[in-house]
Amino acid sequence: MLKKLFQSFRPPVGGQHHRRTTPEVINSSQHSLQRGQFSRHAVGIVERLQAAGYQAYLVGGCVRDLLLGIQPKDFDVATSATPEQVRAEFRNARIIGRRFKLVHVQFGRDIIEVATFRAHHSDEDQSDTHRSSHNASGRILRDNVYGTLEDDAQRRDFTINALYYDPVSERILDYANGVHDIRNRLIRLIGDPTQRYQEDPVRMLRAVRFAAKLDFGIEKHTFLPIRELSSLLREIPPARLFEEVLKLFLSGHGALAFEMLVDLQLFQALFPDSAHALDERPTYTHTLISQALTNTDLRVSQGKPVTPAFLFAALLWPALPGRVLYLQSQGVPPIPAMNAAANDLIADQCQRIAIPKRFTLPIREIWDMQERLPRRSGKRADLLLDNPRFRAGYDFLLLRESAGEQTDELGQWWTDYQDANEGGRRAMIRDLGSRDEGAAPRKRKRSNSKRKQGGDDSWD
Repeated sequence: MLKKLFQSFRPPVGGQHHRRTTPEVINSSQHSLQRGQFSRHAVGIVERLQAAGYQAYLVGGCVRDLLLGIQPKDFDVATSATPEQVRAEFRNARIIGRRFKLVHVQFGRDIIEVATFRAHHSDEDQSDTHRSSHNASGRILRDNVYGTLEDDAQRRDFTINALYYDPVSERILDYANGVHDIRNRLIRLIGDPTQRYQEDPVRMLRAVRFAAKLDFGIEKHTFLPIRELSSLLREIPPARLFEEVLKLFLSGHGALAFEMLVDLQLFQALFPDSAHALDERPTYTHTLISQALTNTDLRVSQGKPVTPAFLFAALLWPALPGRVLYLQSQGVPPIPAMNAAANDLIADQCQRIAIPKRFTLPIREIWDMQERLPRRSGKRADLLLDNPRFRAGYDFLLLRESAGEQTDELGQWWTDYQDANEGGRRAMIRDLGSRDEGAAPRKRKRSNSKRKQGGDDSWD
């Protein structure tokens, strides 16, 4: 995996690209795009704005993805019209955002995002906090300084996202050699990387996400500052980081994104407790998280549903045993220690990434199921099968076993029990004998060395 990871960091091709004040114009005969490939609603918005006397283009990811043969999820428009002017043109439009004003034009369930050309912030702009605002480290807090198309191209994050397509003339305007970098499969920041990361540290996560999604390399000057600046992510609002983490891990390329986050020291800024567990128990923690993400990527590729709750349960689980054992060493009984540790771990993580309650509750239920699954005697097994969280808990048990936890083949037992008929199930319960399956003291007799090897049987 490390070999694959470092292959993704290819050296720059042809050195740093310089800014352009005039674009490279790529005519329809020189590219593969056709206006029919774009959302008809987005094309209609561009045509209407142009007819009203404004500049307007399809921009960013939709242009990039179609050049790569990927069907875009979103179609964005950039225009010289202000948000208020855009809203005046469309009855089905509304202005959103304070930090970065945008217009959403809605067509049934489809929403087209329309952004006004942005410009770099001057000292004069800084005096108007309604338009421009930075914090002490340089992060942009408010970004409503409007400019020209040329300004907008230089304000975009990566060269491959600074491509403008005009569906009327069917030309591409390329201000940053983005087509060149698409051909060479490179992620390259526009401008000085350190400054651009300081303006918005989330760009570091976006570099990883695009590299993993597109199987691109990250150009040398673009990735070199990341380790040094990774701590800037702590300044990002937790709610925004939650959305970025979902994009990283639930888009079908999460396993590779995880490897890159760890290597670039970004994982520690997002999941500090899990990063500590990765240092303390590297093989177990890495295997469990990687396997969870690989399984998630497979489900995405198969069009199956994925849930953030299961993924966050896996990302945080390796950090749980240390907290539980500490509380036990302070005299807290095993089950109360587990409950308290789980609550504290989730609360601490939410300070960094704002996981909504609709996901934190299922996380706890998946973890609680790990305590309940060993307790199979009498009618308990059938009651557990009827529990709505059984399947997630069972899948999580198999994940733990795949990472090396010793569970006395509990996963295989539950697999066989689900496949057995009524008579077979009754026989399996009888074979358990008179053991008290849920006796925590028996589990606590396991040696400490066993626990350290990943066999955290006390969680059973």
